[in-house]
Amino acid sequence: MEMKKISREMSILMSITLSFCLSLSGTLLSGHFTVQGFIISLAASTVISLLIGLFVPMKKIGDGAVSKLGIKPRSIGARCVESLISDLIYTPVITLAMIALAYANAKRNGSDMPFLPTFLKSLASSMVIGFVLIFIFMPLYLKLVLKRHGIGPGAGAPPEHRGEE
Repeated sequence: MEMKKISREMSILMSITLSFCLSLSGTLLSGHFTVQGFIISLAASTVISLLIGLFVPMKKIGDGAVSKLGIKPRSIGARCVESLISDLIYTPVITLAMIALAYANAKRNGSDMPFLPTFLKSLASSMVIGFVLIFIFMPLYLKLVLKRHGIGPGAGAPPEHRGEE
């Protein structure tokens, strides 16, 4: 049960981080930044990220890929593979949704926005940004969450045993 809590917390932290950064970079790179556009993008991408994170077993998929590739767990190579897998699962879906929202808004405002070129350009930059974010934040958040649950070095007693010493 503890691992499910840890997984859920990791999913929430990573979802919010990815959503915030991808929404911000997407709206800034579009050349049409508005606070309203950013907030709508952030809200939609956060919901999508949370759904992906809660239903896709990222740890299991990442561990399986690392094992199949014969890479030593918890190595830089393993982190790269796990980051790439997360990036390939989250980023295209979030980017597609964000471009679809921008496309619908452009159509509603009478603008002509080419969907596929815009999506591909945005996807390329989002994949790089997403990979870097995942590579940096996943291990930091994991340490934070494990410590919070009393697991790992410097964590002290597990939460259910604190105050009994």
